[in-house]
Amino acid sequence: MRIGILGLGRIGAFHAETLTGLDAVDSLVVTDPFAEAAKAAAERFGAEVVDSPEALLAAGVDGIVVAAATDAHPALILAGVEAGVPVFCEKPVARTMAEGVEVLKAVRDSDVPIQIGYNRRFDAGFVNARAAVRSGELGTLHTVRSTTLDPAPPPAAYIAASGGIFRDCSVHDFDIIRWVTGREVSEVYAVGGNRGAEYIEEAGDADTTGAILTLDDGTLAVVSNSRHNGRGYDVRMEIHGFQDSIAVGLEDKLPLRSVEPGVTFPAGTPHDFFMDRFTAAYRAELTAFTEVVAGTRPSPCTIEDALEAGWIADACTLSLQEHRPVTLAEVRQA
Repeated sequence: MRIGILGLGRIGAFHAETLTGLDAVDSLVVTDPFAEAAKAAAERFGAEVVDSPEALLAAGVDGIVVAAATDAHPALILAGVEAGVPVFCEKPVARTMAEGVEVLKAVRDSDVPIQIGYNRRFDAGFVNARAAVRSGELGTLHTVRSTTLDPAPPPAAYIAASGGIFRDCSVHDFDIIRWVTGREVSEVYAVGGNRGAEYIEEAGDADTTGAILTLDDGTLAVVSNSRHNGRGYDVRMEIHGFQDSIAVGLEDKLPLRSVEPGVTFPAGTPHDFFMDRFTAAYRAELTAFTEVVAGTRPSPCTIEDALEAGWIADACTLSLQEHRPVTLAEVRQA
């Protein structure tokens, strides 16, 4: 099949490389507002370059991958749907939940599939954790712990446009908690602080946060995030039930050092970047998209899924700002 890529920044170029290695993909068509980025992709991956999203959609593509700036996501999703072309779009659907809801309304009656990029759903550890929960082997759940710690904060310009740590970083934890447990979040309480880069605080954001999520069956989920983790990129999950407890991310590249006498775990070189930690997951995610394009599977992460994670992020943002518990019903009505 022939896949179009809109946006060739860091993640767009990474997706181009991944797609080039998939047996189902014969050719790529790419476009980017920065001509040099498109030219570099063409030279590296043998892609065809066009000068606009409209030209890309007219180039006979079977599916499109939207990796452009967040502000462009709504228009590009709608353009793909209007052209009848299956869409893969990196999260978020839109900069604000109001815009995201409008996108959902606009595509709700369409049969063109849309997949939103939440790659942890395709990581082998999280897949196994979901299977364990769904099989009942853990018994009734009581506690989930989800962690995302970045090795260093992104640049100031990124922070200013990110929508805040809950919408940019924690949202991956929120999505995977829903996906693994099969439960919805009913209430949150969030705290945060700034112990590092001044420009994060100046942007009105926190660089380190914690959130307690109460799920709709009473399970508690504890989410921990930071822009500062000197040892590397740390993504983990613990799931505790009355019969068993399991963990995702406890492997030799875990960026955590044990100080117990005689313990050598973890013994590997720590993960230092999200592309390192989730290389296989990204490949599985885009492989899934080729199956969506081929019509052999439904979207594994819908706009509705993405918006649910966004509502949790909005609730946590409000909770941090107002120092109080916030229900999901409250933010949905706002």
